[in-house]
Amino acid sequence: MSAVLTMHKTRFLRTLLRFLARWRLLWIVLLSSLLLSGCVQYQAGVNFDSPNHGEIIQHIKLGDRLMTFSGDSATEWLDSIERRARKLDGKVKRISSEELTVTIPFNNGAELESKFNEFFHPTAKTNTAITQPSEIPVVNSQLKLNQNNFIFLLRNRLTYELDLRSLSLVSTNGNVLINPNEILDLEFRLNTPWGAKSVETDENAVPPEIAERQLVWTLKPGALNHLEAIFWLPNPLGIGTFIIILFITAGIYLRYNFMPDPTTQIAPSLTPESKAT
Repeated sequence: MSAVLTMHKTRFLRTLLRFLARWRLLWIVLLSSLLLSGCVQYQAGVNFDSPNHGEIIQHIKLGDRLMTFSGDSATEWLDSIERRARKLDGKVKRISSEELTVTIPFNNGAELESKFNEFFHPTAKTNTAITQPSEIPVVNSQLKLNQNNFIFLLRNRLTYELDLRSLSLVSTNGNVLINPNEILDLEFRLNTPWGAKSVETDENAVPPEIAERQLVWTLKPGALNHLEAIFWLPNPLGIGTFIIILFITAGIYLRYNFMPDPTTQIAPSLTPESKAT
């Protein structure tokens, strides 16, 4: 009899463990919805000072509740961001244990594209413990910058594809349990000297807000985000070449219009007196 009772208890415990394991995500989400409202503020952006200089900016602030709920994972994530930034010659300002600002300089459009994609989607060959914590969801992103030379101006078309579907919190049957926007506050900013124009032809396009010379996109967690903008920058090479040509042309004009032509000057003839001496 005792053997039968022990067998039933064992079956019951196994069933209970399976149930808890199956609905573990549900408990995590319920706790998150209660404890972690508005817990992550994440701002990324690109500042263009000129065609030959700019900065990639990233500002992250984690809420106190998140640090209390999952402090070790959050700290490890911030540390990995700091390591990647320094690898790309960036600077990190650690405001507090839960807040930091990253600044990565670039010198041209190609370097912007390379550094941005490497920073936000690293392909490191080291182990995952060094690159990115396993508990952090994978976010795929790709930034492209096409530049066209119009002699005095550069036409720039920036496209940013960001897949945030891995940040969607779903249950086992595929239904969304809570809105990720209640937990995540994500933004992307683009600053240019002359402002920029948003392009919203893609089906996943996110319309930005315009603030002076800045475009601000509020990203959608749990969805595909397509960001696209066109902006113009002065072309220093074209402008410098034009100035050189202008100076040369002005010099030639002044030389032949306001100065005597050396080819028309004749040496003075010798007088008889000078010949006799």
